[in-house]
Parts: sequence; structure tokens; C-alpha cells
Amino acid sequence: MDRKKRKTYGKGNKANNKKNLLLYAHYYEKKDVASTGQILQELAEGMTDTFNITVICVVPSYLGTIEDKYKTKKFYYEELNGVKVIRVRIPEFDKTKVGSRVNNILSYFFGAMRVTFKVGKMDYVFSISQPPILGGLLGVWGKWVKRAKYIYNVQDFNPEQVESVSYTKNKLLLGAMMWFDKFSCKRSNMIITVGRDLGETIEKRFKGKQVPKYTIINNWINEKEIYPLESSDERVVAFRKKNELEDKFVFMYSGNIGLYYDLEGIIKVVEKFGGAKTPDGKEVMFAFVGAGSVLDKLVLYTRQHKMKNVVFIPYQDKADLNYSLNAGDVHFCVNAKGIKGVSCPSKFYGLAAAGKPVLGVLEKGSEVRCLIEEIGCGLVVEPGDYAGVEDEIQWFIENSNSEELREMGEKSRAYLVENLTEQVSVEKYKKAILEL
Repeated sequence: MDRKKRKTYGKGNKANNKKNLLLYAHYYEKKDVASTGQILQELAEGMTDTFNITVICVVPSYLGTIEDKYKTKKFYYEELNGVKVIRVRIPEFDKTKVGSRVNNILSYFFGAMRVTFKVGKMDYVFSISQPPILGGLLGVWGKWVKRAKYIYNVQDFNPEQVESVSYTKNKLLLGAMMWFDKFSCKRSNMIITVGRDLGETIEKRFKGKQVPKYTIINNWINEKEIYPLESSDERVVAFRKKNELEDKFVFMYSGNIGLYYDLEGIIKVVEKFGGAKTPDGKEVMFAFVGAGSVLDKLVLYTRQHKMKNVVFIPYQDKADLNYSLNAGDVHFCVNAKGIKGVSCPSKFYGLAAAGKPVLGVLEKGSEVRCLIEEIGCGLVVEPGDYAGVEDEIQWFIENSNSEELREMGEKSRAYLVENLTEQVSVEKYKKAILEL
């Protein structure tokens, strides 16, 4: 794209009478494995009938590596399905090293600030709470530079999230993080968050006084891409065979293997089920699909304890996700203690779309636990209650071939199709923005 075009990149077409919306998305694209990137692409593309949308994001890089084609320029200009996309080049990084991740995030932050000047007039600015704190500040920056209305989409609350897992105990740092994120909240024209418990956190932050305007819209899954498959489906069979899960009863965790899920505690419960079998003789296996900062610790633990009932599987391409989710008989949906009101595990929507029963390790009152209880699509236990986790795993094993288990999966799929689809949530976003 030549320089002249770059200077006007992002300008809306006045003839179409649509408002212009600038979206800051740390990650953006379905082929990337970041769930928020997938959600934001679906959101942006779903709103193109209402807005002219420009996205500022990083080059595809969630796992830390970057394709060669994204290593030569500072910015890349693309158009994807009617959405104008400006990608900021960032350095490759190692997720296990704090300094490397910080350098990566700051490169995006300052790059996004700079490229904001390269887009045209904007009526709305929309930012997400990732990267932590900086995502909100980008939205404030965009609001000021573009003199636009600002929508702050809070997927996770920080510093509450890092504090809940004792990632840092530096009170000065935590206090500064809280000040800046409350600043972003107060400067927004509307906060959109993803669960009832996160709405409660907004109220708590501001102690019921001068609470910023907010609304709650659930995340979603594309129910046409993720759907139930028979265990005999050749692609599900191929996935199981490839990962040594043939003729096994499979408990699966699929997603980010990071700090906020207490998987180091759960792996110790899993150890107790070595050699376990279902009533019809199937060996019980536990599959962890994904990557993250805790993965190496889990792998090391299983090796040290010579666990034969666990397999680790890399992130699956978007095109293969349906087959991997369907390869699990029961799925874990977990958060560490203290995450209630701070973060909402969007992985639940994929499990529901695949029609799978869920073992939720989630705090009482958290959004997804409420959904599981209301739908009746699984069993739930408090984080840190490892005896309870063990009991529920045992229940699923003993009832592995029961009608009750099948009904759990059917209920989750039916509820999702009715209430938690992309179309339902995107329409809510459009309405909320236009009413500002």
C-alpha cells in the first residue's frame, strides 16, 4: 500500500452512512489461538453491516513466534472480510520469561499509539482489557486523539487477576495498576463486561458511588463451527488414535495452560486415578490440550511421578478444534481461587457447543458456574477443594455410560444455541454502542 493510501487508511465511506469504529485488539484473527482474538474478529466482522471498522492489533504471535512475512515492516495493512486491519510488528518472545513478555507488550502499546494517527475520523473507539491495564489506556488515548465515544470491553480485571494468584505482592505496583484501570473505566462512555460477577466487581471497585455506565454481554462460540460429533466420526477417531486415546474414557482440559487455573493442584488429583477404569473396562485418561507458562511444570510432575494416565497435546488449529473437543468425554472448566469476578473462562462456550458434560472447578456465584448450575450440564466444585474434585471425577467414571451424562451434553448444546451464539451477542453489542 502506498504512502498516500496509508495516510487515509481507516477512513469510513461517507456514502454508506455508517459510523466509524476503531477497535484496539491485542490479538485479532481466528487462525491465532488466543480466544479473545477469535472473539474479536467474529465481533468486528459481525458488526460490518452497522459500522466501518478499523482494527489495530499485533501480527499473529500468540505462541511467541512470528512468521517471516511479518518481520520486515513496522506496520502491515490488510483487509479481512470487510474489516480494515493494521498490524503492529512486535519482537518474538518467551512466555515463560517476564522481561520478554513485557518487551513484547510495550512494543504493541507504543506501536498502537503511534498508528492511531494514521487512521481517519472515528466516531467510536473500542478497546479490550488486554494487555492488562494498557488495553484500557489505549482506549482512553484513542478517545482523546479521535474525539470519539469510548467503549471499554473488560474480559479480565487487573490488578485483581494478578493479585489473586500472587503473581506479585508489590503494593505500590498493584496500587498503580488499580489507579490506571479505574481511570480507564471512568473515562469510558460504557464498559461492556462478560459476566454477572464481573459486573459486581465494577460496583465493588467504585463502592457504589459514581459507578461508570456498564452492561453485561456474554462471550460466545460459533455453533456452526463447533458442534457435537459421534465418537465414531472418522476425524474424531483419527485425533484419538494420533494422541493414544483410542478406546479410552477421556477427561480433557483444552485452553491456556497458565497461572489462573490451578492446574498444578489438579494434576495431583489426576495422579490418584492412575490405572482407573470405567465399569465397561475403558482405561481413564486425562488430556491437556494447549500451551502456557505452567505446561513445563505439569510435564515435569508427570515424568517425576511416572504418570501413565496423562497426555499433553499442542494447541489445535481452528479447523481441527471441533474434532479435538469432541474427543473428550468430560471437559474441565477451571479457575484458580480468587478469580471470581475477575475473569470468565470463555472455553465453556466451546464445550457447550460440542455438547459435552463439564466438570467445573469454579467459585460459587461466578458466571460460568451459574450457567452450569442453571443448565444442569455438569458438576461443580470449589477451587482448592481437591477432595471434591476427586469425588466428581469418580462420579463421572462410574457413570461414564449413563443416560444422565448424555443428557448433560444435550442440555449444554441446546442452551447455547438458544442463548449464547455469536449472532445473539453481536446484536447486543451493536445495540449497546448505538445507544451511547
